[in-house]
Amino acid sequence: MALLHILARHARLCLMLGLIAGLVLPDLAAFLRPWLPQMVALLLFLTAFRVGPAAALGGLALGRRSLGVVLVLQGALPLAGLALCAGLGVLDTAFGLAVVLMLCAPSVTGAPNFAIMAGQDPGPAMRVLVLGTLLFPLTVLPVLALLPQLGGTGAALRAVGWLIGVTMLAVAGGFAARSLLLPHPSQAQIRALDGVAALALGVIVVGLMSAIGPLVRSDPWRLAVWLGAVVAVNFGLQLVCFALLRRRWGAQGWAVPVAIVAGNRNIALFLVALPPAITDPLLLFIGCYQIPMYLTPVLLRRLYDR
Repeated sequence: MALLHILARHARLCLMLGLIAGLVLPDLAAFLRPWLPQMVALLLFLTAFRVGPAAALGGLALGRRSLGVVLVLQGALPLAGLALCAGLGVLDTAFGLAVVLMLCAPSVTGAPNFAIMAGQDPGPAMRVLVLGTLLFPLTVLPVLALLPQLGGTGAALRAVGWLIGVTMLAVAGGFAARSLLLPHPSQAQIRALDGVAALALGVIVVGLMSAIGPLVRSDPWRLAVWLGAVVAVNFGLQLVCFALLRRRWGAQGWAVPVAIVAGNRNIALFLVALPPAITDPLLLFIGCYQIPMYLTPVLLRRLYDR
C-alpha cells in the first residue's frame, strides 16, 4: 500500500511520464492501443469504486444541476460550435469536424480523477460523467442530423449504444463493489485507490498517443500546428467555463469539476461509432488531445486552487 500512496502523491508526474512514453516508445503505444476499450472500462470501474454511489449520485437538487450542465455542454455548446465552424467555412475540414464531435461527446472517464489531482471534489464530475454518457445518444442526434456527410446514423447510434452499455456496466460494477467490499473506507484506503487510478491513467495515455508518435519524427511542424490548436480549444473551454462558474458555484465545489469536463471530452467514442473513412482523419486530433487533457491537473492546478 505504501507504493500506491507514493503514486497518489505523485499522480501528476505519472501522467507526464505516460505522455512522454507514448511519444518516445511507439512500439509500446502500438501494443497497448488494441486494449484501450478494456482499459477505459477498467478506469471507469476504479473511479466509480473510489467515489462511491452516494457521492456520485447525490440528491435530487444535484441531479437537476447535473442535467443542466449536460444539456449545456452536450446540447447547446456543440450546436453553437457547429454554427461557428460553418460560418468560418471549416466545417468540412478534419479539424472543424473533430471540434464539433468533441463538443458532442460526454466527459472523459478520467475527469473525476483529474478533479482529485486538482485538489477538488470528484463527485460533481462523476455525476456529469454518468448522466452525460447516458444521455449521449439523445444529445448527439441533432448534430448528426446536421452533418449529413457522416452517414450511417443508425449504425453509429447502435455502436454508441453498445459502448454506453459497457460503460454503465462498469459504473454499476464499481458502485456495487464499493458497497459490498469497502462501504466505509479509511483515508489510507482512499489514497491507495488514488494511486491505482494514477497508474491506470499513466498506462492508458501511452496507447492513446500511438497516432502522433510517428509524426514527431516525420513532420514535427504539422504536429506543432495541430497541437497548438488543440491545446487552445481544450484549455480555452476550461478557462471560459471556470470564469463563468467560479462566482456562482465555486464555493459549492462545482466550478472546477465542470470546467474540467467542459474541456475534456471522450471523443474516442466516435472511433467505434462512425465509419473509418470519417474517423481516420480524426486520429491526429485525438492523439494531440491527450496532451492538454493529461496536463490539466498539472498546468491548471494553481488557477483552480483559487
